[in-house]
Amino acid sequence: MNLKNTRTTILNHGDPEEKRREILDYFHATWEIDEKLYDTLRYDSSFYLRADRLRHPLIFYFGHTATFFINKLTIARVIDRRINPKYESMFAVGVDEMSWDDLDERHYDWPSRQEVKGYRDRARGVVDNLIRTIPLTLPINWDSPWWAIMMGIEHERIHLETSSVLIRQLPLDQVVQLPFWEICTESGEPPANELAAVPGGIVRLGKAKDHPLYGWDNEYGEHEAEVAPFKAAKYLVSNREFLPFVEEGGYRERRWWTEEGWNWREFRQAEHPLFWLSGEDGWRLRTMASEIPLPWNWPVEVNCLEAKAFCNWMAARTGRPLRLPTEDEWHRLREICAVPDQPYWEKAPGNVNLEYWASSCPVDRFRSGDFYDLLGNVWQWTETPIYPFRGFDIHPWYDDFSTPTFDSRHNLIKGGSWISTGNEATRDSRYAFRRHFFQHAGLRYVESASPVVIHDDQYESDLLAAQYCDAHYGPEHFGVANFPVAISGICAELMAERRMGHALDIGCAVGRAAFELAKAGFEQVTGLDFSTRFFRLAARMQEEGFLRYSLPEEGEVVSFHETSLAELGLVGARERVRFFQADACNIPEKFGGFDLVLAANLIDRLYSPRRFLTTIPGHMSPGGVLVIASPYSWSEEFTKREEWLGGYREAGEPVWTLEGLKRELSPRFRMIGEPRDVPFVIRETRRKFQHSLAEVTVWELKG
Repeated sequence: MNLKNTRTTILNHGDPEEKRREILDYFHATWEIDEKLYDTLRYDSSFYLRADRLRHPLIFYFGHTATFFINKLTIARVIDRRINPKYESMFAVGVDEMSWDDLDERHYDWPSRQEVKGYRDRARGVVDNLIRTIPLTLPINWDSPWWAIMMGIEHERIHLETSSVLIRQLPLDQVVQLPFWEICTESGEPPANELAAVPGGIVRLGKAKDHPLYGWDNEYGEHEAEVAPFKAAKYLVSNREFLPFVEEGGYRERRWWTEEGWNWREFRQAEHPLFWLSGEDGWRLRTMASEIPLPWNWPVEVNCLEAKAFCNWMAARTGRPLRLPTEDEWHRLREICAVPDQPYWEKAPGNVNLEYWASSCPVDRFRSGDFYDLLGNVWQWTETPIYPFRGFDIHPWYDDFSTPTFDSRHNLIKGGSWISTGNEATRDSRYAFRRHFFQHAGLRYVESASPVVIHDDQYESDLLAAQYCDAHYGPEHFGVANFPVAISGICAELMAERRMGHALDIGCAVGRAAFELAKAGFEQVTGLDFSTRFFRLAARMQEEGFLRYSLPEEGEVVSFHETSLAELGLVGARERVRFFQADACNIPEKFGGFDLVLAANLIDRLYSPRRFLTTIPGHMSPGGVLVIASPYSWSEEFTKREEWLGGYREAGEPVWTLEGLKRELSPRFRMIGEPRDVPFVIRETRRKFQHSLAEVTVWELKG
């Protein structure tokens, strides 16, 4: 078994028994490399040192990859018995999502290295037995128990990389250089970096569910972008190219840094890249387990904040619009260089997959077309915060792999490093880290005047907004019809013999009724809402055609949902709907001429419902129809008691809201028909729902 040339497994074809042996070999190779990584720790006590204040000691990660197998196999119901429930809780969740200034000082009663090693051996035996015995049919897909096994293997390979970065931060006397982790001995001066043209073109990203390789959930879906022509540096930024930024005080000049970057620099008091060491004999470099004279022709290794500061400094120095590439630009560059994909190459086309060294190497060592190091050596930071592709779906066995990173704070790294293996070394991999985190990562800069597109379409997690997303666009609950659909249907019936020109959905919330009114035949529909969060979501649905939101299930456990106009049959209504932010009690004059006004679940949430009722006629066409729906849940939280239309006692007798509506509307409106009740349901958690009845009344504006 050649541990320095393993490939991720093709899962959609082959002989099942041969595939079983292939996965077994892949599993054991992964486990062996992981064990060899921890062999570099010199003492048992080395496992308990905090290499990084924001991370657990390495004993956690030593146990984590083994407990991950057991936890995921349990969730997937492949096994029904745990090995050590205490360990499978203790080693389950790391602290990899912390802010740079969010220190974790909790004390953990870690078991001994020997005890954790014993657990690892037992977990390895469980997985080995499963691979040898459980039925195997091809293709292996998301629902297969074999997917859980592949998930554990590829997860362990991710931690080869993240743990190696922590080992690299331990004091040198705590580690030992072993032959398996031999570093590159080639060093010297790099060639002068230069920019080369990259033609524009269409980039298409995203896997289909029947893709032949294992993937993490964020890799699936669809994304297409037209990339404008740009120029890219031929080489990764070398230590030599980065040196002037250090020597000219770049780490001490606020103007080169983003606000986030400068706050981090001040916190860390950084003066140079983390792995550079300054001594009497000049600069040295810390590799994973050694210190060597700083190789000037190796790529510099920095976090994203440092990379962006360097680009800003270079842009000012050269007068060119230099920055990091976007994810789309990086893929365009890779495509024009025709870099082969793992596992299909004969020999790695770069310093990747552990096929060469356990360190970086010269930036001019691996050429692809006019460029170098398209793949491997060090990861390359991008300008792009990770985001979900269209059609993104969360795997139920690992529902927090990607979604916590869809927060605009985690930037994508591309291309892999010398220790990137398995899924990490594939074209479609999408890994992102907080911008202050260190990986074996550096940068390549590009010259482009094109703006950077930030895909700010993270999941809506505001509780009330998410509940409204579900109420408007989610499934029916307990057989109760979708309320915006039902109330829009009533409006359509009322207008069957009337002009269906311009409709107003006042208090439109997240917009479903507006789309339904347009679908029903209105020529134009305007949605107005006072709430910024509601208006923003309605406008996003109109502009982009989809929404994503999370809902609480139990306690801190949430589920993630995506809905689209296409799924709901509302694409045709999209162009006839517009949303604006406005106060229902003070509607701007420009909004007028409405043949229908729908005020659904609004009247008892206004600060002045009487003002709304007295001013709305001025925004309607003669003979226009006003539809009011409300559960009349008056509360001083929203409306002062003196403004209530009902729900109080006068002279000892109850005053009902319907009476108040008649009193306020009768001078200008006539009531059509009798009130009717329309139910609606708001989901709070998977086991708690609000069931309400809205009373619907219809009023015609007098001529």
